[in-house]
Amino acid sequence: MTLNPFFEIIIRVICVYLFMVFAIRIFGKKELSQLSTTDLVFIVLISNAVQNAMVGSDSSLKGGLIAASVLFILNFALKLLMYRSSEIKDLIEDKPVILVHDGKVDIEHMHSIRMTLEELEEAVREHGVESYKEVKLAILEVDGNVSVISGNDDRLKQTHHKYRRRHKTLTRSA
Repeated sequence: MTLNPFFEIIIRVICVYLFMVFAIRIFGKKELSQLSTTDLVFIVLISNAVQNAMVGSDSSLKGGLIAASVLFILNFALKLLMYRSSEIKDLIEDKPVILVHDGKVDIEHMHSIRMTLEELEEAVREHGVESYKEVKLAILEVDGNVSVISGNDDRLKQTHHKYRRRHKTLTRSA
């Protein structure tokens, strides 16, 4: 049985998309926060590697547009499913991880996400705090960024204000 070439592209794109979502889930959120040189090279190469897996021998404009359209639709559908179902969201996204609490590093959590003390210290300094010992709470968020709340009340207000400006607060009705 031979599939319609465009239907075959749709099936290939779905398979590659789901593979990539779960591969990123398995390899961890820490890799999503900021791209190093090796991360950038990886992304460029992986996109090239999966291109042929998605479109096969069809390198036409129509084939590329079908592949891109399916990716947009899949991404929209997956985000909608994650919004509506906490089980699916938990399957795809990890939970936030507490790294520092009241100036004490949680070594077990650091090991579980394969984050070094040097990487933590860098993230803390990026938030304008000199040492993790001054941190009230540091959390590795689901998007791979590290949120830092210091014990300094003025800095806490500044950090909170910046956070509120960058992210809209969504309320979900039960």
